Amino acid sequence: MIRLPLLDTAKPEHFPDPRKALNEPNGLLAFGGDLSPRRLLAAYAQGIFPWFNEDEPLLWWSPDPRCVFHTAALRPNRSLKRRLAQVSWRITVDHAFQDVVDACAAPRPGQSGTWIVPAMAEAYTHLHAMGHAHSVEVWEDRRLVGGIYGIAVGRLFCGESMFSRESSGSRVALMGLARLLRQWDFPLIDAQVTNAHLLQLGAVEYPRPQFLRMVTQLAHLPGQPGSWAEFTPLAQLTASGS
Repeated sequence: MIRLPLLDTAKPEHFPDPRKALNEPNGLLAFGGDLSPRRLLAAYAQGIFPWFNEDEPLLWWSPDPRCVFHTAALRPNRSLKRRLAQVSWRITVDHAFQDVVDACAAPRPGQSGTWIVPAMAEAYTHLHAMGHAHSVEVWEDRRLVGGIYGIAVGRLFCGESMFSRESSGSRVALMGLARLLRQWDFPLIDAQVTNAHLLQLGAVEYPRPQFLRMVTQLAHLPGQPGSWAEFTPLAQLTASGS
């Protein structure tokens, strides 16, 4: 029988040591608590994130290994440059956060549901209003064709989800995010749980102890609080080549 710690609702910043998360299921650490901004920011600063389905209790995770992107390594390759030469896309930041979350939560082929339940969407929308959650949007005219959203804690960006409505839409959003973060010395994008698609995009895996050491350092550095809407990280991706 699995015995998980129950989070104390009176101590939103307190979590069990993430190094003590279960091996099976990989990374399951605790349950309960809430999705308040204070608790969510404390969780991400400790290498922990919520992940649960609508019919489950609120579950908290810190898997081993951890999937991450190095922002310095995320640059468009030849195939992406060819793709961008065929389209007229523009990139914005924090212009349509709710639309990106809704698109990420929409049913996908082969999936019967989504982990971005209404309570999760509401919590991250609240964080966005506070200047902690951000989105990158990819547009074709006025149609949203790709995007990504996540949480910034210090100089760590914790990616939550991304989507594509056109080929390479999410990849362009990811590249745009990486370019913007490089300007601010954010070295990592936490991608949480490894899958084949993330590895294909350039993600790598770190043992949990090493990842947690990096989180401890990055989460306490000065970041970029507030709206990022004035920034345009990928106005001319094909021209810049980076």
